[in-house]
Amino acid sequence: MNAPAQHIEPLFYQATGNELALFSQASAQGMPVLIKGPTGCGKTRFVQHMAQRLNLPLYTVACHDDLSAADLVGRHLIGSDGTWWQDGPLTRAVREGGICYLDEVVEARQDTVVVLHPLADDRRELFIERTGESLVAPPGFMLVVSYNPGYQNLLKGMKPSTRQRFVALRFDYPTPDVEAGIIACEAGVSSELAQRLAQLGVALRRLGRQELEEVCSTRLLVLTARLLLAGVAPRDACRAGLAEPLSDDEATVAALMDLVDVHFS
Repeated sequence: MNAPAQHIEPLFYQATGNELALFSQASAQGMPVLIKGPTGCGKTRFVQHMAQRLNLPLYTVACHDDLSAADLVGRHLIGSDGTWWQDGPLTRAVREGGICYLDEVVEARQDTVVVLHPLADDRRELFIERTGESLVAPPGFMLVVSYNPGYQNLLKGMKPSTRQRFVALRFDYPTPDVEAGIIACEAGVSSELAQRLAQLGVALRRLGRQELEEVCSTRLLVLTARLLLAGVAPRDACRAGLAEPLSDDEATVAALMDLVDVHFS
């Protein structure tokens, strides 16, 4: 969980469709947004960019199995001066009229997600059971959640009663030309090197859909580009930045490095 970051200029984000306009309209209409897409395709960066673009404070929560409703809403704390109430990130976002972003929301327990329901429909209310307070979200408040559809299973998935409260945006990895532009901008490398990495990413994903739990992300390509810019040898940079993060299996890593050799021979 983190407090809202202050930036003068919005973080770089390369739009690949009409997601900027859709998010802006959803914010203006008080609609919650669900973003679904694979790991490292830009979901979190997009939310950060939009928060800065709309000049709204952003509270990000990384969801996990042990996340409780109290972690979102708040809890009573005991100290030397007695007992006091401390707002959670969801409550702070409601009070301040900011964005509360729940990253990988399907990792949270269902009883925790239910807390979001009154905020994600026409009521736009948050009831704090422990204090008896009922908060009506101001116009600036926005609830945003994300998840990776590839991680869903029978035990972890969004219930229809939750999903149908949101406007949904589908993200995917960008085309090679667009991805090359992102790599060049984020890592500061030449267009030629960015293009080679983007094409390597395409090849790794083609292999990864059959051999790997998760395919190569744009994030990994950017990290690898930064290693290359710092002077790390291409094969070493690609092993550390791509092959090893993608698999623990030595044979699979070797197969990934064969693709690296083709693109950086």
